[in-house]
Amino acid sequence: MPNRLAQETSPYLRQHADNPVDWYPWGEEALAEAKRTGKPILLSVGYSACHWCHVMAHESFEDAATARLMNELYVNIKVDREERPDIDQIYQTAQAMLTQRTGGWPLTMFLTPDQLPFFGGTYFPDQPRYGMPGFGDLLQRVRRFYDENASEIREQNERLASALARMQPRGAPQDALARQPLEEAAAQLADSFDTEHGGFGGAPKFPRPDTIELLLRRYGATGDAYALEMAKRTLRAMAEGGIYDQVGGGFARYSVDGQWAIPHFEKMLYDNGWLMRLYADAWTVTGDPLFARVCEETAGWVMREMQSPQGGYYSSLDADSEGEEGKYYVWSVDEVRSLLAPEEFKVASFAFGLDRPPNFEGHAWHLVVAHSDAELERATNLDGGTVRVLLDSARRKLAAARDLRVRPGLDDKVLTSWNALMIAGMARASRAFGKPEWLASARRALEFIRTTLWKDARLLATAKDGRAHLDAYLDDHAFLLAALIEVMQASFEPRDLAWAREIAAVLVERFHDPERGGFFFTSHGHEPLIHRPKPGPDNATPSGNGMAAWALNRLSFLTGEPRFAEAARDTVALFWPQLAAQPSAFGTLLAALEEQLVPPRTVIVTGDRESFGPWRALLDGAYLPTTLAVFIPSGTAGLPEPLAKPADRAVRAWICEGAACLAPVATPEELRIALEAPKMRASPASTDPPRSIR
Repeated sequence: MPNRLAQETSPYLRQHADNPVDWYPWGEEALAEAKRTGKPILLSVGYSACHWCHVMAHESFEDAATARLMNELYVNIKVDREERPDIDQIYQTAQAMLTQRTGGWPLTMFLTPDQLPFFGGTYFPDQPRYGMPGFGDLLQRVRRFYDENASEIREQNERLASALARMQPRGAPQDALARQPLEEAAAQLADSFDTEHGGFGGAPKFPRPDTIELLLRRYGATGDAYALEMAKRTLRAMAEGGIYDQVGGGFARYSVDGQWAIPHFEKMLYDNGWLMRLYADAWTVTGDPLFARVCEETAGWVMREMQSPQGGYYSSLDADSEGEEGKYYVWSVDEVRSLLAPEEFKVASFAFGLDRPPNFEGHAWHLVVAHSDAELERATNLDGGTVRVLLDSARRKLAAARDLRVRPGLDDKVLTSWNALMIAGMARASRAFGKPEWLASARRALEFIRTTLWKDARLLATAKDGRAHLDAYLDDHAFLLAALIEVMQASFEPRDLAWAREIAAVLVERFHDPERGGFFFTSHGHEPLIHRPKPGPDNATPSGNGMAAWALNRLSFLTGEPRFAEAARDTVALFWPQLAAQPSAFGTLLAALEEQLVPPRTVIVTGDRESFGPWRALLDGAYLPTTLAVFIPSGTAGLPEPLAKPADRAVRAWICEGAACLAPVATPEELRIALEAPKMRASPASTDPPRSIR
């Protein structure tokens, strides 16, 4: 008989519905059972696309003998970290404190009935190996320790609770804010920059979009050519590596090596949403056709494979298919040769590295860009146009053949926060490349959130199969607010602004700490947990506090509402000591700091909608990271005072620095000169690191 997880919406939880383990979802029933019986809680946290989660499930949770031990000794709770990031954050932090080791998934924690952890780790094998005990033996040893060491566990729990309380940021006066962290962040990143392969640090190597965005903004603010070079080289290396799907588009979660060649094959919506925006921004700076191709192919993948018929974007694709990681994506040389015409194979083999030894587990090839276009032309004696035609044809044939394989599992739940990141990415890319179909995709997802996940001025976190539930978190609100601001720049609609004001009001009323500043990850009415964090650093997704501060500040200049600006400012001040100590870890909060020190510039274009074209080409095609541009057709009613400009059919643009606006300009060229926007994309002469950051 299926266990309780069969009633859940999470595909990850439902994967475990047929386990012989008596799983509970996190909730009152499980917690009450632990208190009633006095049993400790075994908390297992994972997600649908997690390879090692599947391994542990097959080895242990599907094993009848192991399940008997679990059921006898523990109250067993299974959590999808994507639906319950609050629980995941708390116990990942606790695991790091208890073990002095970096966490991950699956997360395996042992808790008292009061939810306090006393032992934990990540993956445990079914038999002793990797220097770890077998899981069955561990279950018995941990339960014996729990039964025999109550006072020791109690003392440890008190120390842990005290340590968690000390993790809250301390803050600084608002007048302490200065440019110092902005100046130091790029220097810190230069120290860890991989000058050979791009990226930062060694294997495993993650995309770190927060870092790339920080560097692009640094270039936009100061003209720092080396900051741009670090961003460009990293973006190019990822786009040419195996972390990028050279056949179908889209990025995997990370590379297991330092060369971006072999990924951990899961594809997450949040990575691709953030990276779409960055590749579009980088294209406006450089004009690099590779960046344009990445946006085109990734947008195609998103609309083709990751958007539901109802409009919402799905969460992820699994790393595994047919029980093997990467099987869907890798090739043999003979298979590729059989699918392609001889001239196509000649080009594709050299282009994708099939002429080299296998790069995947000694027996298969995962496609990378092995040679430049110039090298391809020399090696094949073909001109660039012919090479490109043959490569494109080869990609289409490989994609068609791959579509016939057993596909990786799809996690088809819709998460508000991750959808917001993709909405923002699609909307920004649609502006940069003039792609209305990308904006239409973003608007469909936005409408799904509005109609399905926004109920009676309350935002929900997740939806699947027509069922939306779980109170939304800080990230859901902050990312959605930022996405609305991006969509309004692509096509202004008053109802979007009205909704943005509602979301911002909820942020301030239900998440903001009026005493110390900043935003809690959970709302004031959320269920009590052992810790209530205020997360500040960026992670795989942007910092919720950073995004809230950035978006609220920008919204204040569109609406004239000072409470939004004040909440943004006290949030940056709250994290100021951490920003000053380790600036490169806080890219999103640094963007918020930058716009606290120099208010963002707002460009309001009014007039006949049909005449906006050349004005849009200027504003959408330039990299203006601290400029907010909205196009408001004549006759638009109900605008707040900052946007309510005199308007007739003639197009005019108002440039506002903070709350002060200049006289309107009447031509795109006047606007370009006033904004100091380049006539063509920048091409800095020097990309050597400045002496200060060598």
